[in-house]
Amino acid sequence: MKVVKIVAYILTLIGALNWGLVGLFKFDLVQKIFGGASSYDPGTFTRIIYVVVAIAALYLLTLYDRITRDD
Repeated sequence: MKVVKIVAYILTLIGALNWGLVGLFKFDLVQKIFGGASSYDPGTFTRIIYVVVAIAALYLLTLYDRITRDD
């Protein structure tokens, strides 16, 4: 289970950094690496990456209570 948490954390960081690049510089690193026809059509594999990152973020939301708990 620890591996799943680490992978989710890394994917979420990658997604956050990518959105930062999109917001600041209009540069989509994921699309650049995995391809796509245009900014309006990111390509199938790029879309899969986006969905996996979103799932990782949703998984991390389920851990919110554990992360913010004062022990």
